[in-house]
Amino acid sequence: MTQKIAIAGSGFAGFWAAVSAMRAITLAGKVGEIDVTMVSPTPNVTIRPRLYEAVLDNMSPDISAQLAAVGVEHLAGLVEHIDAENHTLTVAKAGGQKVTLAYDRLVLATGSQLFVPAVPGFAEYGFNVDTLENAQRLDAHLKALADKPHSAARNTAVVVGGGLTGLESAAEMPQRLRDVFGREAEVRTVIVDTAPEVGAGMGAEPAAVIRQALAECGVETRAGVRVTAIDAQGVTLSNGERIAANTVILAAGMRANPLTAQIPGERDGSGRIIGDAFLRAPSAAGVFVTGDTVKAATDDAGNHNVMSCQHAMSLGRVAGHNAAAELAGLPVHPYSQPKYVTCLDLGPWGALYTEGWDRQVRFTRQEGKKIKREINTQWIYPPAADRDALFAVANPDFVIVP
Repeated sequence: MTQKIAIAGSGFAGFWAAVSAMRAITLAGKVGEIDVTMVSPTPNVTIRPRLYEAVLDNMSPDISAQLAAVGVEHLAGLVEHIDAENHTLTVAKAGGQKVTLAYDRLVLATGSQLFVPAVPGFAEYGFNVDTLENAQRLDAHLKALADKPHSAARNTAVVVGGGLTGLESAAEMPQRLRDVFGREAEVRTVIVDTAPEVGAGMGAEPAAVIRQALAECGVETRAGVRVTAIDAQGVTLSNGERIAANTVILAAGMRANPLTAQIPGERDGSGRIIGDAFLRAPSAAGVFVTGDTVKAATDDAGNHNVMSCQHAMSLGRVAGHNAAAELAGLPVHPYSQPKYVTCLDLGPWGALYTEGWDRQVRFTRQEGKKIKREINTQWIYPPAADRDALFAVANPDFVIVP
């Protein structure tokens, strides 16, 4: 009887889990005995780390050819329910029909979603770059501002959140506004962060570089405060300051996909399942968790993965391999990713590249920007639809770093 591996999600982790699983099945000579099915609304990988950019071309490449090349079936639908005890998924297909999919191994790779604080007005008036659709909505909004009467609010954007997405969005925004209103237009961008200093989460040395870059890009900072209300004309901060703005972009952090709540086991504050060394969900037999749905040790020094494509790609390879290895009789592979780098795009100023968990600054400005362009346009995109080429980089030991 054919055994089934279900991959829930087609993001970075889901794509590489599917390819890695088929690689292991092929190595074990089990093609035809173990099937791999990916479940996602469409066979696309959204290039989420780039959605802060002004140009949104090629941000959701079709992976149908790659899946076909390695022998993965795609089921167009959305996983609504996981029955971990009985090893079944309830999938809502595009037309509304619901089907039950049985699995021998499940790889949960459904990613994460934007955290929206319980602040009046965020849902109604806020924008974000969490999904391609929302990034396109923001872009359309910015371009439509040119048709509005001139005002301080029209020419102002506020970014809420000082994490990587917030910083990248803020650094790009002055130029994006000038592209709408003209090179000489007076525009204003403000980034608001609850941390004592903007960029503090990156460490003292990188934070100083970030603040210098933001200043050169024309971005104002408001640190140690939070947004208490938002409406169509601006935001109110916890210190009482009112900032008139027609554009408010929320980048207040991520939470694991709600499907993780259907998997028994311990979770972290972001809703991620605490995985074992092989990315199993310890309290759910046959379930592997990967990408933004798992918290796993990257090394023996106490570090854990963050919600990033850098970690998701490697986590996907390991989870997919291990799901197949358990069925195919191959050795399972422990997850390890000791090298950690950060490359932060800071608009016209350039980019900041750091190495290590202590984020030692290695490259800045245009040197950093060159690395960032390579990451954004080459390293994170799926390879061509060639089985051998895909398998070559689906090895669970394979890591792409500068």
